[in-house]
Amino acid sequence: MEQTKALNALEPFLALTKSATSPRAAADLVTRATSHPNTFLFTELLYTPQIQSLAQSPEFAPHLALLQLFSYGTYADYHQPSQQQQQQQQQPPLPPLNDAQTQKLRQLTLLTLARDRANLTYPRLQSALGLPDSRALESLVTSAIYAGLLTATLDPARQCVQVNALAPLRDLRPGAVPDLVAPLRTWSDRCTTTLGDIEAQAADIRANAARRHRESAARDAKLAQLVNEVKGLPSAQDGASAGERSRRAGPRTTLYSLRGGRGRTLNKRASNLMEGPDAPDEEAMDVDQEEEEQKRASRRKL
Repeated sequence: MEQTKALNALEPFLALTKSATSPRAAADLVTRATSHPNTFLFTELLYTPQIQSLAQSPEFAPHLALLQLFSYGTYADYHQPSQQQQQQQQQPPLPPLNDAQTQKLRQLTLLTLARDRANLTYPRLQSALGLPDSRALESLVTSAIYAGLLTATLDPARQCVQVNALAPLRDLRPGAVPDLVAPLRTWSDRCTTTLGDIEAQAADIRANAARRHRESAARDAKLAQLVNEVKGLPSAQDGASAGERSRRAGPRTTLYSLRGGRGRTLNKRASNLMEGPDAPDEEAMDVDQEEEEQKRASRRKL
């Protein structure tokens, strides 16, 4: 979102380049663009033909160098030009910075320095940004936070700045792309290796889960078989014992009933079928009983 905002803020200055036909007009456009509070990306403006033509003007060429500093340079580069710049042809010094430009260049420099945590101590930031004390540093960091350049926390007790996130609001220095490709390729290879390891671990987990499922199913089936065997054995034995007891007790109960006179109403044929061919006849038993009673009666009379 901050990047879109910065690009939108640069659009009016890109439109004005069409009318900046003279070096003075182009130089004035550079000053206005770098002083605007919401412009942080300058590559498109830097490579317009009108701005590039400043290199042919000895008087206004420093404005082109100044725009390059705002694009990918630092505050230290403004005060201490590189040896390459010193070895070039004699050029006028860089144009002086107004307050807005000074604040902007310090904010952009802070955004560059924040990429390395070693640069985030109060003393190091004060030296790199040309600030007199920690109060001025904290004010600058706060302005950068409100501008959306970074997300950070001030830690006065430890004399450092805790940076959590950086906005992509700095242009790339010429020749910086190859330096960025190597770390990205290393990171990509590491990600590929990590993904391969994760897939191998996931395959092992799935295989172990399938094996445990098969073992559990086999145990459940074996347990169910044993339960069925245990349940079926007593019922068969009980059935056999009951049948055996019925066969053994049946004839005795029938004979007892006949002797006690309780089975006399049974049909003789049915009685013979139940007791077998050797069972005593009911009429014979009655005759024997009557004779026995007559003998007892005659004995009493005597």
